[in-house]
Amino acid sequence: MFYRDAVRKSSISGGFWSRQSKNFVDSAEIEVQRRRMAGWEIGFSHKEYFANATLELSANFKRGTKARGALPAYEELNNKGTSRPKIITASLSLLKPFMLGTQSWQWQSSLNVQWNKTPLIAQDRFSIGGRYTVRGFDGELSLSGERGWLWRNEVAWNIANKGQSLYLALDAGRVSGLSEEQLGHSLVGTALGLRGSWQGFSYDFFIGKPIHKPQGFRTSNMVSGFNLSFSF
Repeated sequence: MFYRDAVRKSSISGGFWSRQSKNFVDSAEIEVQRRRMAGWEIGFSHKEYFANATLELSANFKRGTKARGALPAYEELNNKGTSRPKIITASLSLLKPFMLGTQSWQWQSSLNVQWNKTPLIAQDRFSIGGRYTVRGFDGELSLSGERGWLWRNEVAWNIANKGQSLYLALDAGRVSGLSEEQLGHSLVGTALGLRGSWQGFSYDFFIGKPIHKPQGFRTSNMVSGFNLSFSF
């Protein structure tokens, strides 16, 4: 952290990363799919507190190198990926509480973006579709590309100010690049849910449905799910 006062703070971070994986068929390794990658990354983040809202933004650059015996990616043969990627990501989020009469409400919006400076292997591509990206989709299929953006929006009502929230979500995302899915580029979905906590339990129940999807993109017309955890 290089700056902080009563209403804002800014920081710069950096570090090294490594990743490796192997794939097998009937206990025999597929050597051409063996991965070993390493590199460095640097990032910036800023948080600003307003009178009735909180704004956060961040940016990150990730670079692959030959460190730790990195192996060339087999996709490099046809220029569809590399073990030395250059990836730029950025995010922006806004949290704004407000009142309607005596009831507490909250609006939250977040935007995540990825750009690529090199062809990317599948593990580095931007993917959308499912409860953690575009809600309303079952996650069985997704769209992925080297570049993309994801915009998530949510309005929540703190029911009777008791800590239980009813929320409505609307999400959208788009991917592009040389490795994009042939099915299409964009998804839009919505979800209605209830979340809260009670005596150490935290829960989130939701139902959702797709609003827009490419022709031929198979997904359920309605999805539902829940998260349940306990803290002690």
